[in-house]
Amino acid sequence: MLIAGSAGDVLEDDPVGRLKVFVYRLPARYNKRVLEKDQRCLTHMFATEIFVHQFLLKSPVRTLNPDEADWFYTPVYTTCDLTPNGLPLPFKSPRMMRSAIQYISTRWPYWNMTEGANHFFVVPHDFGACFHYQEENAIARGILPLLRRTTLVQTFGQRYHVCLKEGSIIVPPYAPPQKMETHLIPPDTPRSIFVYFRGLFYDKGNDPEGGYYARGARAAVWENFKDNPYFDISTDHPATYYEDMQRAIFCLCPLGWAPWSPRLVEGVIFGCIPVIIADDIVLPFADAIPWEEIGVFVEEKDVPNLDAILASIPPETILRKQRLLANPAMKQAMLFPQPAQSGDAFHQILNGLARKLPHDKSVFLQPGQTFLNWTEGPPGDLKPW
Repeated sequence: MLIAGSAGDVLEDDPVGRLKVFVYRLPARYNKRVLEKDQRCLTHMFATEIFVHQFLLKSPVRTLNPDEADWFYTPVYTTCDLTPNGLPLPFKSPRMMRSAIQYISTRWPYWNMTEGANHFFVVPHDFGACFHYQEENAIARGILPLLRRTTLVQTFGQRYHVCLKEGSIIVPPYAPPQKMETHLIPPDTPRSIFVYFRGLFYDKGNDPEGGYYARGARAAVWENFKDNPYFDISTDHPATYYEDMQRAIFCLCPLGWAPWSPRLVEGVIFGCIPVIIADDIVLPFADAIPWEEIGVFVEEKDVPNLDAILASIPPETILRKQRLLANPAMKQAMLFPQPAQSGDAFHQILNGLARKLPHDKSVFLQPGQTFLNWTEGPPGDLKPW
């Protein structure tokens, strides 16, 4: 299991003055009109792509002179075209991304100088630039070939996985900051719930035979602890969900189709110790947030022993984790507030980009040199968008 390295001073880093970002101006059909069609995108856990765009347009790191830019950003909303159930349409996203890259590469010279090596894209799909919400289909597709030289800002992070690109910046999923703030309760409220979880245990719609969803980990939670009085677990999502998390000591954060979920953010914000059940997960901003110190890691095979594992944690260890979770800077780093605030998740992304500078000279191509194959990929992804 991958456990993040200890946080250092990077949590307080100020990226301003350390990099310059040029924001491409795309036709509205790549972003604005997609959002106008479905306002659910503004509160979706994939909304990072929208708010990063809005942030960069006003950020002091933005430059209007592309010749002085360190990084180039293409604002394309690949997860905002949603099904009635709120899932991003997986067959449209790669077409949309290919079309956007074709647009910038034929109108500006900067993509062609590096074939994207000094470009970054926000890809908050369940499986990032594999553009699918089911792992089997995501693996079959793989990362969009045209993104192989770029830097990806993505929520998906799982070591040894084909959908995790080396050098990606792993970010938390979007959770509406204002909404969570309205549910805060007095900090001295007793934590009377030992273990808390609300969500699916089985996804019968997408996994009718059972066992594949969450690699069976969520099913194991339910089957072993549904009648345990110390486990407050259910598929119901009460109006008091956020308040309940603030009354709980441990909040389960099991994998679903992907290893991450908004519960990671919610646990940190509400001071509920995240119990991370997702083998080989790569956590958001792992060089800034000390996940090994604030969370509990349980391997998927050990879920049947979850009660004994949590009960064996000494009270002083629990108190230490709770004190760390109370750090305002740590909470801030997990959120995308509007307007942006010092040390928030926007700034942690910029810190990640700044730490990747300067670009190695080898990323700039010689005349006639090429690495990417525009005709590579599944036939369906090559259709026009």
